[in-house]
Amino acid sequence: MGVESVLVLILVFVVLLSLRVPIAFSIGLATLATILISVDSLPAITTLAQRMATGLDSFTLLAIPFFILAGQLMNQGGIAKKLIDFAKVLVGTLPGGLAYVNVIAAMLFGAISGSAVAAASAIGGIMDPQMKKEGYDPEFGAAINITSSTTGLLIPPSNVLIVYSLASGGVSIAALFLAGYLPGIIVGLGLMITSGYIAFRKKYKVATRVPLKTALFRFFDAIPSLFLIFVVIGGIIGGIFTATEAAAVAVLYALVLSFIYKEITIKNIPDILLEAAKTTAIVMLLIATSVAMSWVLSFENIPQAISEGLLSMVESGVAILLIMNLILLFIGAFIDITPAILIFTPIFLPVAMELGIDPVHFGIIIVFNLTVGLCTPPVGTVLFVGCSVANVPITKVIKPMLPLFIVMILSLLLITFVPEISLFLPGLFGY
Repeated sequence: MGVESVLVLILVFVVLLSLRVPIAFSIGLATLATILISVDSLPAITTLAQRMATGLDSFTLLAIPFFILAGQLMNQGGIAKKLIDFAKVLVGTLPGGLAYVNVIAAMLFGAISGSAVAAASAIGGIMDPQMKKEGYDPEFGAAINITSSTTGLLIPPSNVLIVYSLASGGVSIAALFLAGYLPGIIVGLGLMITSGYIAFRKKYKVATRVPLKTALFRFFDAIPSLFLIFVVIGGIIGGIFTATEAAAVAVLYALVLSFIYKEITIKNIPDILLEAAKTTAIVMLLIATSVAMSWVLSFENIPQAISEGLLSMVESGVAILLIMNLILLFIGAFIDITPAILIFTPIFLPVAMELGIDPVHFGIIIVFNLTVGLCTPPVGTVLFVGCSVANVPITKVIKPMLPLFIVMILSLLLITFVPEISLFLPGLFGY
């Protein structure tokens, strides 16, 4: 094994992707083909199965199916509508108010559910018809919904930050959750300012002011939904429960809240569980095959070789960070975020550590890079969901999304080269 095996891994993976083979199967088959170079078929298959099973043998990973189920309950439990009504009270009367509402609601819902796809579906399903009714271009509304939905992957609780903790060898999940708040808020503010400016230029309609009594009602109506953030994050930071236990608490809280809002009945539970199980199966298969591929890369000493090569060719730490950002942005356009984190964290984290970059800060960098890929073709899942919900073709969304995309890149550069943004809150709480 050596250069030959790495070439086989890359070639088989690229060919399978080009043939539209699902990403999990592409990763698994490419890994198997690489092992078969030096091992007989039966031991190769056994090794692959063992590595996949070992990759899922983690208590921390139990948090992911719980957060997925919590997201499904919130998606159907009326929580999205409560958050949108609350956001309208805050910013609905400003120029481009509905654009602000979309961003704030997506940030809040993403923070509660931990899923960009769930945010794009739930918030977009409510906001897109309202924005069209108020005269907003549907392509512009879809572009805002798509880009703002990704902020929930930075603002905790976030499944992908849990995945990074696993891939990095155990970086504190509490520290990562705290580190995601300010970057997520910065991106959200950037998107709000940009979308507000565009709405002002296009003279979109301004919503009428909500009466004080209605505003107070909407505020108090949204408090139970918002309180979930404090329950989950406060419990983890305070050491009351682990991330996995926090996810279970989120499920119970979301279920009770959905029954209180009377948006879910006992009859809906089987369908919700089935949908959560399907999503969990996809995510876990991705994790299992990605862990197997990461093992092959480590066995071939690829991370060490790339680390040594980068550090020997480029002396500037700034240049190395820019190179890693460009590679991750490129990778994010073609590979889903979960396998990308599992495969590329072991490759780039040693380089970052050599440069003196805190692993918590680097976690935010790698996750932010790959969330941008969720908004870009050809694999951007949030892009496809957002366009589907708004019923607009992808080709028409790209142009209005460009200024928002530029804001995301500028925010990425700011967060990359100003580590204090990510590390302030973890340091404040002693992580």
